[in-house]
Amino acid sequence: MIEPFQLVWGFMIFAMLLALLVLIEIRRGDKRREHEVMFDTEAFDEKVKNFDFSVKEVHTLEKLVRASKFDNKDAVLNSAALFETAVLQFYDVRNVYAIREETLASVAKLREKLNFTAKNPLAKIKSSRQFSVGDRVDVILESGVKLKHSEILWKNEKEWAVLYDNSFGVADSFVGKRIRIRWTRPEDAVYSAWLEVKSATPQEFVLEHTCSLEKQQLRRWVREIVDFPVTATFADGSTCIGRLYDLSAGGILIGLPVECSGGSQLHIQFELPGFGNQDVEIEILRSLGRKNPQYPDFYSMTASFTGAFGWIQECVLQYIFESRKQKK
Repeated sequence: MIEPFQLVWGFMIFAMLLALLVLIEIRRGDKRREHEVMFDTEAFDEKVKNFDFSVKEVHTLEKLVRASKFDNKDAVLNSAALFETAVLQFYDVRNVYAIREETLASVAKLREKLNFTAKNPLAKIKSSRQFSVGDRVDVILESGVKLKHSEILWKNEKEWAVLYDNSFGVADSFVGKRIRIRWTRPEDAVYSAWLEVKSATPQEFVLEHTCSLEKQQLRRWVREIVDFPVTATFADGSTCIGRLYDLSAGGILIGLPVECSGGSQLHIQFELPGFGNQDVEIEILRSLGRKNPQYPDFYSMTASFTGAFGWIQECVLQYIFESRKQKK
């Protein structure tokens, strides 16, 4: 009769052999990717001819392809998102801090030549590496305090830095703490991420790059110009009276006597003609300053609906439809 101890040992040996076979097969697959001809190699070679790549850049592109999990070799040339996915996989496998500087410089050059940076309005944003030096960003501390003005000071493939003006203590005191970076691409979306301050020098925070960017779509719905009184209620329970300047199913343009930083959450109440009183949560996207000459003391701010806003969205769409039909 077989003892339970022997059964356990037999099972363990079998599991170890199975794991070894899997590892061998994975290694064989990796070697095939490194040396064998991949699918769509001809398409890759043809597309490469259309760009002014150096020999080093083509060699770097080959490394990205081999490190990626794509079956088609030309995938990295097809979109910014696929390119950044390949870059991230390459950096994870090789360790970005162990890769030679000339190779990292080649990756940055490839991104520029392929027009996969955030400067291209058609490029999908997937990584902070796509941002540009000089871009305006919001820096929000964990306390909720927002810096008035900040920008990207420098960046490379390993790290990037944003301006800090020492308003809330010396820069070194924030090392190891989290800050939120928010970058807005006009007519597209607000991209943001919580990042740890890795190091700091006077007047700058140094950060690692991220591919975990939250995206809040800016409004592309039909907008209706309105002038409705609105009551805003803040997180601390305080309230104020403002105006709704325009309305869409995706959000609003609101005027308030107090300026709110991007990311602020609040409740608003207003009367929507034909649909009664509306109570909805909103998130401030950005402040445009005192832009409305009719209400010179109000700050104009764009905001998106949050929470359960399906009902208000339906009401707004119906209101805009009826309003435009009457105007016609």
